[in-house]
Amino acid sequence: MIGSVQRALRLLEAVGVHADGAPAKQLARETGLPLPTTYHLLRTLTHEGYLRRENGLFVFGEAAEAIGQAGARRRRRTHIAEALAMAGRELRAAVYFAVYREGEVDVVAVTDDPERPPVEEWVDFRATAHAHAIGQCLLAQLDDEARKEHLARYPVQSMTPFSVRTEDDLLQRLDTVRRGHVAYEQQEYALGTVCAAIPVQVGSAAAALAVSLPIHELHRLRTVTDQLRTMAEATLTTLAFSISI
Repeated sequence: MIGSVQRALRLLEAVGVHADGAPAKQLARETGLPLPTTYHLLRTLTHEGYLRRENGLFVFGEAAEAIGQAGARRRRRTHIAEALAMAGRELRAAVYFAVYREGEVDVVAVTDDPERPPVEEWVDFRATAHAHAIGQCLLAQLDDEARKEHLARYPVQSMTPFSVRTEDDLLQRLDTVRRGHVAYEQQEYALGTVCAAIPVQVGSAAAALAVSLPIHELHRLRTVTDQLRTMAEATLTTLAFSISI
């Protein structure tokens, strides 16, 4: 069975060399496989969606393309993580990158520095967008219909004594976020932590960069946020090209 897998992979590699596809006989020659074996494997790979046959030529199918896209996404996420780690060291803060897609808050990457640990997700970030700076920044970028639909699924609820209490309070907060292009939040999601998030341009999607600090460093929050904005404009704009939305 392992030998069959190896031979199938050799065929996929050979197909990948030919942008316009290649016939079975050519693939057999290039891989050194017997023609009957080549035909058998090509039929199997085609049946499973890894290849498709067009005018007698074999090209990658949707399944193979999906594998390639998944690998590309992992590489992009690694690139984002490295960019955030660099920002976190310079800012001496936990740094986050998040997007809003398919109706959900998706925290794509966050720094992992034990000296500056990120906020512990004690309640699902997706269900508590109203209570943290990332979510408020993303919700502020949505149109009225999308925001209303989100809050219908995830109603406003108090997470801490400092959280917004009602949907009306949240909507007023989001107006302030839109005007200032920044969301500040003090202990609304997690006690002992303050956060800020700024919108970033990533295609047509709502996205945000954010920082968090311990409460005793509240005095640094605005300065760190301004520095994050400068870094986003100068160097982290590559995020727009580093994630598939």
